[in-house]
This record gives sequence, C-alpha cells and structure tokens, in this order.
Amino acid sequence: MRMSAKAEYGVRAMVQLATVDGGALVTTDDLARAQSIPAQFLVDILSDLRTDRLVRSHRGREGGYELARPAADISIADVLRCIDGPLASVRDIGLGDLPYSGPTAALTDVWRALRASMRSVLEQTSLADVAAGALPEHVRSLADDYRDQEAARGHSVE
Repeated sequence: MRMSAKAEYGVRAMVQLATVDGGALVTTDDLARAQSIPAQFLVDILSDLRTDRLVRSHRGREGGYELARPAADISIADVLRCIDGPLASVRDIGLGDLPYSGPTAALTDVWRALRASMRSVLEQTSLADVAAGALPEHVRSLADDYRDQEAARGHSVE
C-alpha cells in the first residue's frame, strides 16, 4: 500500500480534529499550523472530507471545521477511502476479475489476504483510538512485531 501525501495529511487533520472539545470549531489555518500541513492543500482535503460527510464546516468569523460524527465512529479506513479510494486495488480491477491463471492463480488470494489484513487494522482503528494513543490490541501487537523484526534486521524503526 502506498499512501499519498494527501491521504496522510487527511488522517492527521482528522486526528487533530478528534482532540477538540465537543462543539469547538477549528479554522483551516489553525488545523494546518497544528499539523504542519500546507494550508491550501488542506482546503482541498477538507472539501473532500466534507463531501463524504466526515467533517462539517461552519462559515463566518467564528466558523471552522468539526467532525461530522464522534471520533470513535470514524475509522482510519473511512478517511483513506475518502481521499484515495479503495484501500488495496490491483490496476483498478476487481479481485474476481483479475486475469490470473496457471502458477499465478493463487495471487488473487494473496491480494484478498492483503486487503483483509489492511481492513483489520484500518477499519478497526478509529480517530479516537489514535488521538488517545490507545490502539486496538491487535494493531499494537502488529506494530510491536514490526518493530521487533526491524530491530532484528538492524534497521531503525522510529
């Protein structure tokens, strides 16, 4: 999976919004500054998020943005799909329609397993989980395993 800068910025902006006390609005400039996101780029991202009803905007001098529903009800997958589309796709072809045969036929199941693995992390991790630093146990376990594997290889993982 390759995540675009736009999607990564979108997730960061949404997690930042998840930390705001209920009812408070955040301006684009404040949100951009808090997460070091180029303000004009953030305007486009927020427009996409608003279209998908993940955020609400309020106009006027006291206006700004807020989450459209509780942070616990918005997954990281919701944000990524809004910005970049499907979580894992192969040449924009449905997995059942891939032209694999012979020794490559099992690749379809590899792609299915990849998609299922990504969903198990991204759909089950909410903005509230990230904002609180309280990731689901299986996500924390996978991250710990990754850190251990990288450390064993002598790579820095921070």
